[in-house]
Amino acid sequence: MSVMKRLSMIFKSKANKALDKMEDPRETLDYSYQRQLELLQKVRRGVADVATSRKRVELQINGLEGQARKLEDQGRKALSVGREDLAREALSRRSGLQTQIADLRIQHDNLQAEEEKLTTASQRLQAKVDSFRTKKETIKATYTAAEAQTRINEAFSGISEEMGDVGLAIQRAEDKTAQMQARAGAIDELLASGALDDFSGTRGDDIQAELDRMGGGMDVELELARMKAELGQGPAPQSSIEQGQQQSAPQPAQQPQQQPQPQQQTQQFPRQGEGA
Repeated sequence: MSVMKRLSMIFKSKANKALDKMEDPRETLDYSYQRQLELLQKVRRGVADVATSRKRVELQINGLEGQARKLEDQGRKALSVGREDLAREALSRRSGLQTQIADLRIQHDNLQAEEEKLTTASQRLQAKVDSFRTKKETIKATYTAAEAQTRINEAFSGISEEMGDVGLAIQRAEDKTAQMQARAGAIDELLASGALDDFSGTRGDDIQAELDRMGGGMDVELELARMKAELGQGPAPQSSIEQGQQQSAPQPAQQPQQQPQPQQQTQQFPRQGEGA
């Protein structure tokens, strides 16, 4: 195979593939239907032209028949007055007209047969066009429904171009969100471990954090003791709360032991005054 033939084949295959991709069956059907309507219009125009020719021949036949009848009357009148020569001439002309009339009748019959043939063809073509129109609309509706179903299925499966772009955008957003969450968690761990310094001033020292955790734990224990007391699963809520307060604050528990000493001193001062 020569190079030119290969190039021609490649070009034709590429062009055929491009045309097949660009072709819309609905537009092709509409174009075919339009061409059929144009053909039907031409057939009808042909029927009208044949009918017009046939009618013209009929008029010519009627005119020649009228002239033939007139010549016949003139020949009779000529014979009645003894003019045989005039009568012979009239009959001779009448004979010529009869020949023309016979030829015109043959043409009339041919035109009439052609008209009937074209009329039958026009009727058949009309039926074919009507059937094609019905089939065309059915195919177009089916194709439109199939196209819509295909787009819906592609949208559900995510393989369409639009949904593919949306899916990629969502994936990128999820990846960035996961990356930011991981970065934020890592920074929190580094701040909690002391590997990074908190320059905002909101981070407390370790002792304060330990005290906050202890306070939070005691609050939870007190709330749990109260709930157990309400359900009858533990001691009275007051004793449990007081016990929790004593455990959470040991220093105030030592103050009642030191309070009697100032009372003794206040009682001793009046005694010394009285002795004085």
